[in-house]
Amino acid sequence: MKRIKIKEILHSNNVGQKICIKGWIKTKRISKNIFFINLNDGSCIDSLQIVIDKTKFSDIILKNINIGGGVIVYGLIVMSNNFQIELNADYINILGVSDSNNYPIQPKKHSLEFLRDFLHLRLRTNVFGSIARIRHNVSYAIHNFFYKKGFVYINTPIITSTDSEGAGDVFKVTNLDLNKIPKNINGFVDFNKDFFGEEVYLTVSGQLAAESAALSLSDVYTFGPTFRAENSNTKRHLSEFWMIEPEMSFYDINDIVNLSELFLKYIICFVLNNCKEDLLFLSKRLLKNNNFNKNLQLNNCLILRLEKILNINFLKISYTDAFKILKNSKINLKNKFNYPITNWGCDFQKEHECYLVEKYFKKPLIILNYPKSIKSFYMKTNKDKITVSAMDVIFPFIGEIIGGSQREERVDKLLKSISLLNIKKSKIQWYLDTRTFGSVPHSGFGLGLERLLQFITGIDNIRDISLFPRCPNNAKC
Repeated sequence: MKRIKIKEILHSNNVGQKICIKGWIKTKRISKNIFFINLNDGSCIDSLQIVIDKTKFSDIILKNINIGGGVIVYGLIVMSNNFQIELNADYINILGVSDSNNYPIQPKKHSLEFLRDFLHLRLRTNVFGSIARIRHNVSYAIHNFFYKKGFVYINTPIITSTDSEGAGDVFKVTNLDLNKIPKNINGFVDFNKDFFGEEVYLTVSGQLAAESAALSLSDVYTFGPTFRAENSNTKRHLSEFWMIEPEMSFYDINDIVNLSELFLKYIICFVLNNCKEDLLFLSKRLLKNNNFNKNLQLNNCLILRLEKILNINFLKISYTDAFKILKNSKINLKNKFNYPITNWGCDFQKEHECYLVEKYFKKPLIILNYPKSIKSFYMKTNKDKITVSAMDVIFPFIGEIIGGSQREERVDKLLKSISLLNIKKSKIQWYLDTRTFGSVPHSGFGLGLERLLQFITGIDNIRDISLFPRCPNNAKC
């Protein structure tokens, strides 16, 4: 008999049919002659109740029906007295016996902090099952959006000799014997004897390579893992995270402003249409944790948050205007910001971004034309020579969710920027070549997958968005 997933059973009229299901036991309850177990197979947040007549099964089978165990069940789908679909078991096979006494995911509430010690098992909880399904749907929506718009999906290198951001917080890659590190005549590590013949890193961004692809294929995007060796233990940082980075030839800053808004709204609309049950569950969880205004309707605070994004236009504002608002705000004048706003040219922190979108404008915001001194070398310099043609999309609760710019296509301007930053020309000669041989105006942006998922799911700590998070002193699983 063919296996049927629980999601299909609960959304189909299978009453009166004999079926086969497979899954893991979430809970069990015993009465005099009846076992009741809830079985979940990960296809949806809901479990299916299995009714087991103890007189039909051997003591060995009954003894091994434990929480966490993997089972296969054949039986008849019926409607219970309280009008819930359940299955009357005719046959049970224990596929994987669980040591229920030591099983850590017991049927009770566990904190997310506790579950971080069990990355290999926490996906069996409702919270992480919901996060995983939403993450899957968001990833599908991303590919679908770009496919419909004619973009070419490319894979950029994970190992690279270029630190595109120039931040220095990179993981180095080597196969040198760490007990016998070769040195050059100056006493430094001789990377000429390393595998690639030079110093290389795990990538912090696929952007520079994607630019070269866009200058051949017009519209491309990359969607893959990126790495930062920043020793940060905040709720916003991971050492390994996933980035979506589209690069488009013949696009200017206004084109990517419009595309980024369309992109975010498409993803959110897709999630609303395909993840309603998981969103409802996560909404209830948020309300129980007092993270949301109690005046919101019980079952749909996350849904209201997402629908609001769809129903408004993002506001556009210059960095200079945003700076003036922040500098003159009561919270800044009373020195209530952790990072006071003083001089033009300071970099906005999350507290500043959230003030603008949550308190002042109360809607998503796109900030344009940042000071050149706080942005990367590849961004196009504006006519005023002190700002660049950059944009950040700012969301409530999250802050910056997308960062992008029009890229500097003029080789002389690029050379001046890399000289000021002491970037070795030889390291990025290939990048300069793309400007020398047929450069055109082009633009792009980056979206952090985990940060977007934080907004969609209401999960506060980014380590609970990554299914197997990598962060300082933690590389479990």
